[in-house]
Amino acid sequence: MAKELFDALASLRVGRPLVVAIDGPSGSGKSSVSKEVARRLHVAYLDSGAMYRALTWFALEQGIDVKDAVAVEQAARDFPLDISTSADDEFVRVAGTDVTEAIREPVISAAVSAVATTLGARTELIRRMRATIEEHHRRIVVEGRDITTVVAPGAEVRMLLTASEEARLRRRGIQLGGTQSAEQLALQVTGRDAKDSAVVNFTQAADGVVTLDSSELDFAETVDAALEIVVRILNRD
Repeated sequence: MAKELFDALASLRVGRPLVVAIDGPSGSGKSSVSKEVARRLHVAYLDSGAMYRALTWFALEQGIDVKDAVAVEQAARDFPLDISTSADDEFVRVAGTDVTEAIREPVISAAVSAVATTLGARTELIRRMRATIEEHHRRIVVEGRDITTVVAPGAEVRMLLTASEEARLRRRGIQLGGTQSAEQLALQVTGRDAKDSAVVNFTQAADGVVTLDSSELDFAETVDAALEIVVRILNRD
C-alpha cells in the first residue's frame, strides 16, 4: 500500500460513522476482500451470507422444508444466532453449536437460495443486520448481495465488487481446495446467482454505487483498489 493511502486511512473519520457496504456475485472475492478492508479500517465486519447459510442449517436441522415459506419465515424469527463481527475471529454459532464449517458444506449451498429468496426470512435477517450495524456505532464493513441497496442504502461507501465468470469459478475452486467438480462449482457460483437474482440485483451497480472489477487484479491489488475507493468517496465530504 502506498504511503499516501496508508496516511489517509490512519485518520479516516475517527469517531464518526463509517459503514462500507460491499455487494457482489458468488466468487467475486467479496468476503476475503471485505475482511481485509475491515482490518485496515479498524472497524467491525459482518458476513450477511453466513447469516442466510446459518438459517438454512437451522431449518434443515429442524426438519423444515426450505420451500415452505411460512415455516422458513418463522424459523428466521426463532433461530438463536451468534455470529462474529471481527475479521480476525470468524465463527458462526446456532443455539451454541459451532456451524462455522458446516454452513459451507454442499448440502447448505444447494438449499440456501430457497431460504434467501423467502421474503419474510429476508425481512427478519435484514432487521438483524441493521441492528448489528447500529450496535457497532455504524463503523463496520458489511458484505452480501443487497447491502448497498436494501440493508444499508445510506452507507458512507457503497461498492459492487465483481469479476468475470471465469475468474469467479477459478477463485471458488481454489477456495474449496479442489474438492468440487466443475458442475458443483457452476451450481455454487452461476447457479446460485441465477436463483438469488429473482429477489435482488447484485450484478449491476445502483445509482451512487461504485463498481470494482477485480477480474485482472490479485487479492492485494483488489484490497488496495477498494481502499482507494473508500478514501476517494470520503474525501468528498
